[in-house]
Amino acid sequence: MMRALILSFLLALTLTLGACSEYLPIAGGKLEGNVSPLPEDWSELATTEVIQLESAGEEPYSVNLWMVEVNGAPHVFAGDNRTEWVENIAGNPDVRLKVGEEIFELRALKVTDAAVFETFAQTWESKYGNRPRNENVDETYLFRLVPRAG
Repeated sequence: MMRALILSFLLALTLTLGACSEYLPIAGGKLEGNVSPLPEDWSELATTEVIQLESAGEEPYSVNLWMVEVNGAPHVFAGDNRTEWVENIAGNPDVRLKVGEEIFELRALKVTDAAVFETFAQTWESKYGNRPRNENVDETYLFRLVPRAG
C-alpha cells in the first residue's frame, strides 16, 4: 500500500513538472535564433507568457522567465534570489532576450524606484494572477531591459 502511494506521488510529480516545464527556470546555454532589431513597441511581444533570457558569465547562461512591460520596456524579475543570471548581470549587464524565434540584444538595469516597482507589481498581477512574493525594491532583483548603448 505504501509503495503504491509513493509511486502514485512520483508519477503525479513527474507529470506536473513535465506539464509546467516551460514555467520553470530551467538553465541552458547560448540562445539560438535570429537577432532582430528592437521593436518600437513591446506591447505585443510582452503578451508572451514565457521568454528566455541569456546572461554572460564565464559561459552564456539562459533561463526561462516571465516578463512584463512597464513604461514601454520589458522587465524581468528574480524576486529576492541572487540567482546565477542575476550574478552574471552584476558583472556584465548585456543580455539577450528571446521571444519566439527572435533574439533582442539589450542591457539590464536594476530597478531601485519604489513607484516603478509598484507599477511592475500591478502589471505582473494583471498578467500572471498574483503579486510578487517580496515587494521590497531594496531586497529584490527587478531589471528593466533597455537598448544597449551604441
